[in-house]
Amino acid sequence: MGWKNKQLSKSLWVFHVSGSPCNNCDIEILDLLTPKYDVERLGIKLVGSVRHADVMLVTGVINRKIAPKIKKLYSQAPKPIFVVSIGTCTPSASVFKQSYNRVDNPEDVIPIDMYVPGCPPKPEAMIEAVAKLIGVLNE
Repeated sequence: MGWKNKQLSKSLWVFHVSGSPCNNCDIEILDLLTPKYDVERLGIKLVGSVRHADVMLVTGVINRKIAPKIKKLYSQAPKPIFVVSIGTCTPSASVFKQSYNRVDNPEDVIPIDMYVPGCPPKPEAMIEAVAKLIGVLNE
């Protein structure tokens, strides 16, 4: 993948894409910005445009309606971009597994580089994933 050749020369800028979530993962992501975890002190900044992002966080089930929009967002991102799936819903659909509308394999929509499991994953798990990401980018 192209991100393997990317050297970390600045803070990680993260764009959050919400598929069809229950919003628990989204709440935990926002918790990372509170004073308790304060990921901005680690150089991680949530940005409002995918065009400025180094990392794309994807939460929720990717369904047939949202899949083209996620694919378009991915195409607009500067390359290389690192895609992180947050929560159990994106890879396995979790409680939405029997839904007629879900995409069977989210990697058919966009390539996913890292999965952070949990329903929802704890903020500590997401911070650990970011630490691993920074390690990969700095190698």
